[in-house]
Amino acid sequence: MDFAYDARTEELRARLLAFMDEYVHPAERTAHEQRARLASPWDTPQVVEDLKAEARRQGLWNLFLPDAEYGAGLTNLQYAPLAEITGRSPQLAPTATNCAAPDTGNMEVLAQFADEAQRKQWLEPLLAGEIRSAFAMTEPEVASSDATNITTRIEREGDEYVVTGRKWYISGAMNPDCRIFIVMGKTDPDGADIRRQQSMVLVPRDTPGVTVHRAMQVFGYEDHYHGGHAEVVFDRARVPVSNLIGEEGGGFAIAQARLGPGRIHHCMRLIGMAERAIELMCRRAVSREAFGKALAQQGVVHNWIADARVTVEQLRLLVLKTAWLMDTVGNRGAHTEIQAIKIATPRAVVDIIDRAIQLHGAGGVSQDFPLAELYAGARTLMIADGPDEVHQRSLARREIKKYL
Repeated sequence: MDFAYDARTEELRARLLAFMDEYVHPAERTAHEQRARLASPWDTPQVVEDLKAEARRQGLWNLFLPDAEYGAGLTNLQYAPLAEITGRSPQLAPTATNCAAPDTGNMEVLAQFADEAQRKQWLEPLLAGEIRSAFAMTEPEVASSDATNITTRIEREGDEYVVTGRKWYISGAMNPDCRIFIVMGKTDPDGADIRRQQSMVLVPRDTPGVTVHRAMQVFGYEDHYHGGHAEVVFDRARVPVSNLIGEEGGGFAIAQARLGPGRIHHCMRLIGMAERAIELMCRRAVSREAFGKALAQQGVVHNWIADARVTVEQLRLLVLKTAWLMDTVGNRGAHTEIQAIKIATPRAVVDIIDRAIQLHGAGGVSQDFPLAELYAGARTLMIADGPDEVHQRSLARREIKKYL
């Protein structure tokens, strides 16, 4: 494994860093001010649309998609340092470059599993940034980290599927530009193979029987930039049989294919969030005094900053190794490493952001700095895409199996 980035990655890194400095970071305060004046907090501030137009003009668009027909054609190893850079401004940069979840995972699903008509109707406008989407899997009544628990029903009646169920924390669903749900439910709830009971269907937002019931908060935040996290009710919502993605019984496999890249994307951006926290820590340390000397001269602050730097360098190497393995031996071959980064990265980044908050005192938990929102986002990722304990269980079993 070569630790140097290739020429294309270096060129894109330079352009993306310049884009962040010139456009994204200056737009953070503007976006908050514009959102406060919107008729609905779920509408998109004009500055975000301006950022999208500029990113597309500069060719910093759909960087996440390895398929050159649809995206930038980058490998996971090439995309990793770019995703890290966007993680420094997670509220704006991923959306600006059309690399924001859940659209990224949904576009990957459509590119890989959808038929031509489905790709034309839904993938093309998503690639163009004209619409947004949501992935409806998690449910409030069951432990959804085990996808075999899903209770939503997808029942065939003639030439239609009837979708009935309640989902929650459906990211992006509060955004009025969210036009399509990818819904996971059971088409064969009594099937002998519990991993062949589930299927996925495309359900347009305006389908009768679909109700976006409420916005779910995350540590008190409604996460407007992400499009919110909604509770959504499907009350006998009818869609054509042609809206099935792949085949009946293929939902579980599609979900696993979707979640692998999603987990590494989250971890890449988390490292960028940690770098932002370290930068803020250092700036605070040299600008504030306590007990007669700068915070930068306090020994405990030295420890926090040093530990944060060591941790980030370790995490980055593990994430890059995982990206390299996904490129060379596939997601299945990188299964252990994908689980390892999912366990290690959010946990460590939460600790780094927590130290940065402590160094900022009351300011750290205020709206004047991004740290509180960064903390909420990082802490949530210890649950999202499978709780840490689920990955620890699987990883431990894999290790033990070597000795049986």
